[in-house]
Amino acid sequence: MDWLPWAPLAAASLHMTEEFVFPGGFAAWYRQYRGNASRITRRFLFIINAALLIVCCDIGLLGRTTWGSAYWLLISALLCSNGCWHAWASYKQRAYSPGTITGLAVYVPLAVYGYIEFLHSGAASLRTALIAGLIGSSYQFWSAAFHKK
Repeated sequence: MDWLPWAPLAAASLHMTEEFVFPGGFAAWYRQYRGNASRITRRFLFIINAALLIVCCDIGLLGRTTWGSAYWLLISALLCSNGCWHAWASYKQRAYSPGTITGLAVYVPLAVYGYIEFLHSGAASLRTALIAGLIGSSYQFWSAAFHKK
């Protein structure tokens, strides 16, 4: 069995565990960080994270097909940008953001490894990788815009 298509599901599960279980506290930290994050309810966090896990399951099921590879690259770019955001937010606040450790230790290396692997193996073209990277990494920008309204 090819592990790489399933890796985003494992990585996201680890990340959510850090955010909400051990050590947890992401929701409270984020509300303090944003100051106006009234939209960050338990329901909202549940829906967003459940959707992410479903998407990651879809990637695993698609495998290294053309669509599966493109989907993997897009989601791993999103996860990688989320890991970088956690690091930036921790630095900016001078306080640990739950999710920083898995973001930097799992999301970022997984994205780098996966991009190299999918491009080197020919499972994805450079154009597909660039487009997926741009779309996936834009998540932090539209998420921030959503929470500023």
